[in-house]
Amino acid sequence: MTEMLDFDEGRQRAVRRRAAGVIGDFDPARLALARRLAGLRRTVLAQAAGVTPAAITQYEKNQSRPTLPVVEAMADALGVSPEFFRAGRPVAALDSSAAHFRSLRSTSAMERDKALAFGELALAVLDAIERYVELPSLRLPDFDVSPDLHLAEVAELARKARVALGVEAGPVPHVVRLLESHGVMVVRLDDATRRVDAFSHLQGSRPLVLLNPLKGDKARGRFDAAHELGHLVMHHDTEPGSRIVEEQAHAFAAEFLAPAKEISSELPRRLDWTVLHALKRRWGISLKALLRRGYDLDHFSESTYKRGLRQLNVWGLPEPGPLGMPESPVLLPRAIALLNEGGDPAIWLSEETGLPSAIVIRVLTAAGNEGERPVLNLHL
Repeated sequence: MTEMLDFDEGRQRAVRRRAAGVIGDFDPARLALARRLAGLRRTVLAQAAGVTPAAITQYEKNQSRPTLPVVEAMADALGVSPEFFRAGRPVAALDSSAAHFRSLRSTSAMERDKALAFGELALAVLDAIERYVELPSLRLPDFDVSPDLHLAEVAELARKARVALGVEAGPVPHVVRLLESHGVMVVRLDDATRRVDAFSHLQGSRPLVLLNPLKGDKARGRFDAAHELGHLVMHHDTEPGSRIVEEQAHAFAAEFLAPAKEISSELPRRLDWTVLHALKRRWGISLKALLRRGYDLDHFSESTYKRGLRQLNVWGLPEPGPLGMPESPVLLPRAIALLNEGGDPAIWLSEETGLPSAIVIRVLTAAGNEGERPVLNLHL
């Protein structure tokens, strides 16, 4: 008897859904995007919407369309308005298998997918701005890299990259702006996605680099940006995630930020923290990276290197000797300033992209600000 009542109730619910009608311009890709951005499994969304997980799959594959009540329930569960699901300008999807995530084992596939969805939204906003502003063209070096790339060859590629990107001798002044000036979209992960470490992607409308703001450390942020640059110029057709690939990107960043021929004469031959702090300020890299540089260049023995690491562990994070505010991207805010549209940029960008203004604001906040503290120079 109970089973019959359940069957009848289910049939009545189906009749009510059909009577409520469906959205004719429903965009299945936007449902998938919103679900990934919220980090919800189909089973959880289905329960919130009062449908089966199979129904959610059918909606996302455009095999069936949801009724208006189901759309409203899904929108509420995903934190978007029902209008988000209406067909508008498409948001290009990025292949998760082509993303170079820094930490595959420490983050779940769902967390990585959430961060990738955020990157897709950032590129959609950038594409809308680019219809009105001529942004820097893509000018990354195009190296012919062997699939059997060895660490010994990575340093040479880093040196070539410095030349190709117009970096003069000495420290790189601003790694993030260097990437932006050569056509790379740089975004900081926001509160909803910051559990994922830095990552990069090459297959969108522009190369994409997402940095983790939790570190709050300028030196570490610069190294992350250089690490992702290494992926962009060396690993076009390389399967992401392997230990070898990550070691290559680390070696690239070390040579790119502190070339051996330049820093070798400055590194001490013993563990001298005063000198290392001065080098940290000069080159904009962490004490840990300097220790590794000294070890790789045969300035420090293995025992000295390990002793230095033990001391850093005692000090903990953040490292002593902070360098100030982390580098921030500025491409989007400066492009918006050039437009000089007046009013709230989130409103007209929402109209251009078909994205809710709340999501546009998330992207604009993460994609840059001019909030880095200016340096006051007093000249006599």
